[in-house]
Parts: sequence; structure tokens; C-alpha cells
Amino acid sequence: MLKKALLIGLTASVLSGCSLWGGSDEIEPNPLVDFTAEKQFVVKWSAQVGDGPGKAYHQMTPAITSDRVFAADREGLVVAVDKTTGKSLWKTDLDVALTAGTGAGADRVVVVGLSGDVYCLSAATGEILWQHALSSEVVSEPQLNNQIVVVQQINGVIVALNGQSGQEVWRYESQMPRLTLRGTSAPLVALDVTLAGLDNGKFVALDNNTGAVLWEQNVSVAEGRSELERMTDVDGRPLLFENVIYVPSFQGELIAINPYNAQTVWKKKVSSFKSLAADFGNIYLSEANDHVQAFDARSAASVWSQNQLEYRRLTAPVVSGNSVIVGDKEGYLHAMSQIDGHFVARYDTNSGLTGDMKVSDGVVYALTDSGRLLALTLK
Repeated sequence: MLKKALLIGLTASVLSGCSLWGGSDEIEPNPLVDFTAEKQFVVKWSAQVGDGPGKAYHQMTPAITSDRVFAADREGLVVAVDKTTGKSLWKTDLDVALTAGTGAGADRVVVVGLSGDVYCLSAATGEILWQHALSSEVVSEPQLNNQIVVVQQINGVIVALNGQSGQEVWRYESQMPRLTLRGTSAPLVALDVTLAGLDNGKFVALDNNTGAVLWEQNVSVAEGRSELERMTDVDGRPLLFENVIYVPSFQGELIAINPYNAQTVWKKKVSSFKSLAADFGNIYLSEANDHVQAFDARSAASVWSQNQLEYRRLTAPVVSGNSVIVGDKEGYLHAMSQIDGHFVARYDTNSGLTGDMKVSDGVVYALTDSGRLLALTLK
């Protein structure tokens, strides 16, 4: 059986039929284009989070609550900083390699180690509250509500743990394809249901009390002769926007689903393994080839496309004010107009950006590969 490991950093080469392992055929990212800046990024504060995620592929993202920002590095350092000032509030060194982003909520912070151990810490003090061993690695951030912690493993298993004790509440197992991207979707956990995309191209709604399947949809259907052509991963986190769920897929479709009757509202043929953003009545998406697209949320009509960041290995988009923002592997932040996608600002973080950014109250929070946690505004 083929091993479940295909680095997302190589995806551009896969899609273009070029060498997976480098050489003269390896695709180069588009050079930066000149433009007249209409706005500028302003750094409110920055804080150092150990050695950061590093250059290896990790979906290590910060987590935000009403007054704090939490982040971790690859060596097991978990930190909490004041959301307004960036002042350090506590640091806890777990002394284990971490592979997933930070989840936070209900006065808890959750991270996952390379071996699959889940660590739950007090959001107030950083004290370890409980630890639970999983059967497989986790590369997407845990998700929480007041009752449970949900983690999605790379072997296709979704596990819900009791938020207070760490004991397993339920598990859901999916059938894995022979070859997938290295990554999984982070599930969307509401009060009574968990919504998750799977590497087999399906999207499921699970009851939070029992883990029972409430409904499922095929977001992407495998096509083609080779295993590479038949990859249909749903690795982008689902987005709930104006009472409709939007789900991206790799080599598949962007699909809009009515969550109340599980009916498909519309489908759009587009390939992405990144999470989505929404505003101005649009859905924003970073394609697998790093074109940034805007689609009308109601009709799926194309609003605009920005192709000048092709193969720059973009993060998922986020929205701040009237701009759409993405980061790239070279460490640049790119702000585009929500209206037509033209560039309005750029900022160099001086380090790569692999993990997705977060936005709260108009402030963009980004964790660079070198461990610099930035809080930025766009003015």
C-alpha cells in the first residue's frame, strides 16, 4: 500500500506534471509584482514563540480568545500573550515535539504531540489539566466547545474527548484512500454537531453526543487513472457563512450545502486544500496553484481572480476591513481589494508563513516559521 504522505509543498509540481523531487523542471514561484500601495500593514506588537514551527510542513496556527492569543512551537513550548499588548502571560514547556496548531476555548488550550498525545492546559495558568493518547498523528488544530475536544487524525479517525477529563466520548472512522495529501481538515465544532471533511472526498455531520452520522455528502469524486489523479482530499476547514456551509476539496469542487436538509445549493469546479474566508457576500479561496479566487456566495459566479501569486505556496485567505489577505512561503503578506482583487498592500515578515492566519476585531495574527507571532492592522 502506498504510504499516506505527500507533502503539500510539492503540490504545485504534482499538478503541473513536473518533478516531485526537484531538478530543472521544478516550478518557481511567480516573482513579486510592482504596484502602488493604497494601504500599509502596521505591526501592533510581536512576540517570540520559541523556535516556531520551522520549515517542515506543519499546520501550526495561533488560537484567539476574547483577551488572549495562544501559540506553540515544534519543540513543545506553549505560550499565552495578552491580545492587546502582546505581553507574555505564561509559558509551558511540554518537552515533546508538536505537529498541530493550537486550539482554545472554554478556558482550555489544547495541542497535540507528534506521537498523538493530546495535551489540555488551563488557559489561565498554562497548567496541564489532562493528557490523552491517540492512535495516530494529528496535523490540524483541535477544535473545542464547552463539552468536548474534537481531533481529526491523519488515519481518517475523528475522536471526541471529554473537555473536563480527557476521556474518549466517541470516535468516527472513515475509509482511507491509498494516497492523500499530508494534511487534514480541522473540523467545525458547534454546540450539537461536528462537521468534518475527509480524505476520501466526503463531508460528514456527526452528533456531538454520540458521534452518529447525521448526514454525509460526496464533495469530490475520484477521477483519473493514476493514484495522483484520483486524490480528492477535503483538507480545508469548512466555513459556515450566512447559514450555508462551504466546503473546498483538492482536485474536486467547492460545494455549498444547506446544513438543515443536507442538500447541495451549488457546486463549482475548483481545486483547493486550504480553508476559506467570506465577506461582502463573497467566498474567498486560495487555489491549489495559488490563484486567489472570489465567488458569489449565493450563485457561485466568479467575482474576480488574482493569478499573480501563482505557486507562491499561499496560506488560506483571511478578511480584514475591505481587504482579503494571504501569506506566502517566502514570508510576504499580500492584501487585495475585496471588490476586484487588485493589490493594496504588502508586508515582509522576514520569515516563511506556512500556518494559516487568524483575524479578530480587524487585527491579523500570524505565526511565522521562525516563531515570530505578529499582530497587524491594515490602514
